Parts: sequence; C-alpha cells; structure tokens
Amino acid sequence: MPAYPLYLAPMEDVTDPAFRLLCKRFGADRVYTEFVNADALVRDVASTTRKLRISDEERPVAIQIYGKDPVSMAEAARIVEQSKPDFIDINFGCPVKKVAGKGAGAGLLRDVPKMLEITKAVVDAVHTPVTAKTRLGWNDEQKIIVELAESLQDCGIRELAIHGRTRAQMYTGDADWTLIGEVKNNPRMHIPIIGNGDITSPERAKECFDRYGVDAIMVGRATFGCPWIFEDIKYYLTTGALLSPRPMSWCVDILKEHVNRSIEWIGDEHKGIIHSRRHFANSPVFKGLYDFKQTRIALLRADTKEDVFSIMDEIVRKWG
Repeated sequence: MPAYPLYLAPMEDVTDPAFRLLCKRFGADRVYTEFVNADALVRDVASTTRKLRISDEERPVAIQIYGKDPVSMAEAARIVEQSKPDFIDINFGCPVKKVAGKGAGAGLLRDVPKMLEITKAVVDAVHTPVTAKTRLGWNDEQKIIVELAESLQDCGIRELAIHGRTRAQMYTGDADWTLIGEVKNNPRMHIPIIGNGDITSPERAKECFDRYGVDAIMVGRATFGCPWIFEDIKYYLTTGALLSPRPMSWCVDILKEHVNRSIEWIGDEHKGIIHSRRHFANSPVFKGLYDFKQTRIALLRADTKEDVFSIMDEIVRKWG
C-alpha cells in the first residue's frame, strides 16, 4: 500500500473502462466502476451487466452497486462476485433524484435501519471484501456520519468512503472534511476511512491527508479531461514540489486517446464522441484561453472523430 493512496471515485457515465485505464496509467491506486443497478443486474439487463467487465490491468478495482432492497442487493453482489473484483462497493451516496428519490443511494440516509440491513445482507452474501461510500447525512440538520460509520463498520464493511457533503448539497458549496476527520479519529473506528470531495489540486490533497489523517483520498470531478491529475498529486506528495506544466500538445494527445478508447469501448463513433464531451467541456487544458468561446462550441458540436481531432489540432496550433 502506498503512503498516500489515491483512488478514482465512482462516477456514472464517467468511470468506464476507457477512463479507468487512463487514470490507472497516471497513478490511480484503485479505480471504481460506474454504479450498477442491483435490480437491473438481477434481471440480466444487458446494458447493466456490461458494466461488470473489468480487466487485470485495472486492479485493484471495485465494482459499485446500488439499490433499496436487501434481497436484490445480496443477489446482485453474488452476481458481481463472479466477475472477480477486488472489492464490492455499496453506493449510499448518490444524490440524484432518480436514485436518492427512490430510496437508494443517498436516499438511504433517511432510512438507516434499511441501510444497515442492506449492508449486512451484502456482506453475508459474498466472500469478496465489501466497502461502502456515503455522505455526511441527508441535510445540515441530519449529519449522522459519525454514528453511522460505527454502525456500518459493525455490519462488516472493510472500508468506508465519505463524501464531505450532505445529500441536500448535491455537488454545490464546499465539501466539509471536519466530520470526515472526526470519523477517522474516532477511537472506535478501526477500518480505513477514505475522504472525498473538492480534491482539485495537489496542495489540497496533501492538506487533507495531513489535517484529517484519512487513509486514502478519492478524486472525482477534477479528473474530467485530466486523468494525469493523479500523477500531479503523487509527485507533490512525494517531493513537495509541483510538476512543470505539460505542453498543450501532450495533453491534447491524451484527450484524443480517450476519444479513441471510448469509441472502441462503446463500439460506435458518434456515441463514443458524445460520451467523451464532458471531458472536453471540463478539461483544464482549454480553460482560460483567450477568445476561445466559438472554438469551444465547435468542439462540443463536432460529431465525427475527424472533426474533433481537427479542431483539437487547430487549438494546439493557435494557443499551444
């Protein structure tokens, strides 16, 4: 185990094999799949079972599942185990309405007995180590994570990842790491605690390791269009210095590789490009470029690989 473990946070429509392998190359110590709907998995829905495809190059890799029924979650865990992940992770943190509003993900923060029932059912159903990811609580008036962490530990999970926001916050405001630190420093906790939320720079990663004592850190949205952020953070944690800025041409080559990997994974050029667009839109490579608006619009509207790459090449020529 490295001194400062860095994990790629599970994100729907983001952490597919194409992106996971890129992040792994740049130093992610563990990667997580997109979340897998337990009910759909039990029904053998093809688009869901496809998410179980993992490769040895990704290891250690966790497959994340979500649902609101202990029986289907246990059955889903048994199905997932057949893919031989290193961990099976339970999603108790997704805040979006179609998940939390139906009583799964972060919705279970309003029904802790059922959350614990699900956790125990999954742990008992499989031999693979079970982990969980959750939030501080449902809202500011219900920040229950300190007590909840102990209860989840009692159910047999091996690790707990905590996003430093409530469900009500969604992804707005600042992540509050103080309660993450309180969980980590609780003498009754003996499982590893993973901190998540607003890790956007090497300096912030080091601050969170040093100040809150977490065992590992998850990086989420800061990886969009920037899988090399893991290398940046690791270099800083190891040396105390920042890596020199990379040439724009190098960064664009990585973005192109991601497009190619996405097309290969999805099996359709147009869908692969659409799937990659959030990375173009959020990549730090293109932020702050003077008079870039029209070029950015053209890049996000391009629907063939030839057009996307042509625009990227023009960006390098003009701004690189």
